[in-house]
Order: sequence, then structure tokens, then C-alpha cells
Amino acid sequence: MTLKIVRPTLTRAAAWTLAPLAAAGLALGVPAIAQTSNTLAAVQAHLRSTGSMTADFVQTDRNNQRLSGKLTLKRPGKIRFQYQKDVPMLIVGDGSRLTVIDYEVKQVQSWPVKNSPLGALLDPDRDLSRYAKIVPTGSPSVLSVEVKDPKRPEYGTITMVFVREAAAPGGLRLRGWVALDSQNNRTRIDLSNQKFNVAVADSAFRWTDPRPKQRGRSG
Repeated sequence: MTLKIVRPTLTRAAAWTLAPLAAAGLALGVPAIAQTSNTLAAVQAHLRSTGSMTADFVQTDRNNQRLSGKLTLKRPGKIRFQYQKDVPMLIVGDGSRLTVIDYEVKQVQSWPVKNSPLGALLDPDRDLSRYAKIVPTGSPSVLSVEVKDPKRPEYGTITMVFVREAAAPGGLRLRGWVALDSQNNRTRIDLSNQKFNVAVADSAFRWTDPRPKQRGRSG
């Protein structure tokens, strides 16, 4: 797949939508299916039985501009978005905080993982029945789940899309998710080549601080 190379400002804007001030939605344009507690239980079972995952990702923003990279996930709380070589940005969740590192402008910003929409994906013990609902897909093999805390709209929403697959943990394979922030900036993450419960070292979630006064620090 050929990916568009975008200007740094657009790259930066797309990456920031993965941070806390985001909301998510996915319109599949197909008939509805009934929501049941069993489907939420299946998602919870998948999250709890997936200790780690690696995948290739393609990030597409509202202007249809694309970036690619490698996703590494280790529950609870750890995630890394390693972008393609010409994109000087990194997003890392180290178990407690989600950090966006922009090496081009030497800027770092972070939030508690629990305050990010990715918190629903990274915390296998979160009770989805309190925050989640099934989004209609019309296909028995595709399951879409929207998770948000109505009391904390600033934390955002994440809509995760799963494909039923017997060999995957809990019988589900995470296909990706969609984020839409308060400024209507839409970003979609599509995953491929997923590998579950592989060995992932904690060192994968360290990063080098580009700010001059703290050079060499890892977070």
C-alpha cells in the first residue's frame, strides 16, 4: 500500500487525536443487530485473555492522509505507536501515563492512561458494562463496541471493532478503532498482522526525552 507523506503539522494533528481529548464513532452503513450482554462479555473475555499484542497499523485522518507504523501493546496500560521512519513522533503508554513525544519540535505531553480513550483498550479489568454499548454492524462476524464515560466527556470515547475469529483470544481479533475529537477531527486506526500473547519486554515502552534540560531521560 502506498501511503501519503504529509506535512509535519498534519502529522502532528493526526497523532494528537489519540490523546485524551478524543471521542470515537464508526458508521458502517448496514442494518442493526441486537445488543446483548453476551457480546460485551465476549469483548471483556478477549481483553482479559490478551496479555500482549503486536500489529502493523495504518492511521487515516479526516483528510484521508495516511501514516503507517508498528503497534506494540502489553496489558495493563502499556502501548507504543512507532511511526514510519520519516515521522519524528512517538506515542507511548508506560503503564500509568500516555505520552506523545514530538522529536521535531522537542515537545512532550502526557496524561494518565485512564484519562485517555485508549484506557478502555489497555485496562482488562475495566467493567465494560458500565460504559460500553454495542454499535450496530449488521454482520454476525463483526462486533463494534463504543466505550465512554458520560460523566467524563473530556476523556473521550473509543469505538473498537472486532472480527470473530476462533483462534484469537476470547474468539475475537481487534481490527482497529476510530477517534473523533471535539473539533471533529476524525482518525481511524486499522490493524493487520496481529500477533497475540507474544513476549514483549517492558523496555519497549521507554522513550528518550528530546527536551534539552532532560536529555536522556526515559519515561
